[in-house]
This record gives sequence, structure tokens and C-alpha cells, in this order.
Amino acid sequence: MLSHDQIWEALDRLAERHELTPSGLARRAGLDPTSFNKSKRLSADGRLRWPSTESIAKVLDATGASMEQFMAFMRPDAGPFEQQARQQENAFQPQGGSIPLLGFAQAGAGGFFDDGGFPAGQGWDVVEFPAAPSQKAGVYALEVQGESMMPLYRDGDVLIVEPGAQVRRNDRVVVRTNEGEVMAKVLLRQSPRSIELMSLNPEHPNRTLELSDVDWIARIIWASQ
Repeated sequence: MLSHDQIWEALDRLAERHELTPSGLARRAGLDPTSFNKSKRLSADGRLRWPSTESIAKVLDATGASMEQFMAFMRPDAGPFEQQARQQENAFQPQGGSIPLLGFAQAGAGGFFDDGGFPAGQGWDVVEFPAAPSQKAGVYALEVQGESMMPLYRDGDVLIVEPGAQVRRNDRVVVRTNEGEVMAKVLLRQSPRSIELMSLNPEHPNRTLELSDVDWIARIIWASQ
């Protein structure tokens, strides 16, 4: 018999395995960011709240984990399935200090990202990352093209972004719309329905986007300048 604590422990451990908070895991799975918060695991009258099978299915799909691996996360002694989960690597998991690199113009085209905003397909180059990629699984680089992000980012600068990471107000982010537009902005505000973005270049207007129009949003964690 699976317990309430075991199910939630498995979700927490899966989030940790991908260097995400419970909120980040929910967001990557396309769920409300508060779905897996600890405050949501008990009702106001103390009754146990369980994650739905649909939520778990979306999490497994978003992380690429199998049900066997998810079940393994429930066992404190780990085992072969969790060992396999630890060894699984994204198709672009870099070796040594390199991470996948793509130009901003190409980032708007189809086939370069999966549904979670992670690198996919062919056509990526590589660039050396100044910190061990194992500490930031899933990070990749985008090369600035053009002058639209002046004066902060110039043509040729490389931005290191972390998909799936929790984003907060005033974070510098890269956003891709469902129409294929890719932009680097500052996150001013995020509501359940929309995001407000401040342009880095004062000659370009700020943007407000409906979340339904956003393909993915990733936090900028480093830039070469």
C-alpha cells in the first residue's frame, strides 16, 4: 500500500533530481506552480490531499522519467531504477565544461526545443561553461544576434539560461512565444494569466504577454560580456 508521504516524497525527490523546487517541477509539467507546495498537501481541516494521476503523468512526461523510476523514488534505499534515473542524461548533456549553444535567430525556429523548453533536435553547437554543468543540469547557451538588446547585451554575447528554474520579479529571462519569437527581457510581474516584461533596450517597448501565448520562459544565469 502506497502512503501519502511516499507519493509526495517521490515528487520531491524527482524535483531534486532535476534541480527544481516543487513549484518548478509543477511549472515544467504545465501545472499551477503551487500544485506541489507543502501547504497544499493537507486540507484546512487536516485531511490528506493526494496528487492526481493526471498530475503525476504530466510530471513523468515533462521530466522523461518512467513510472518504474518514480516508484523507485519512494524507497529510501534507492535501488537500480533510481541509479538509472541518476545516470540518465539529456541528449545534450555536456561533457566536461561544455553546454549546447544556439543563436537567438535560430531559437525561434521549430525543432530546437522540447515542450519543456529544453534543448532538442540537431543543429546545436557547444560552448564552454564557467561552472560545472553537473551543478546546473539542463542549462544551455544562446548567442545574441543584432542590437535589440543593447546596451546590456551586444551582438555576439552568449547568454547561459536555465530552463525549469523558478523565475522571480526582476530576473533577466529569455521568453519564447508560441509564434516563435524569442526575446531577452526583465520579468516585471507574473500573474496566473499573464507576464509583464521590461525591454533591455529603451528603444524597444515593454511587453505584456498572456501565459497562453508563452511557449516557455527560462532564467538567464550568466552572460559573457
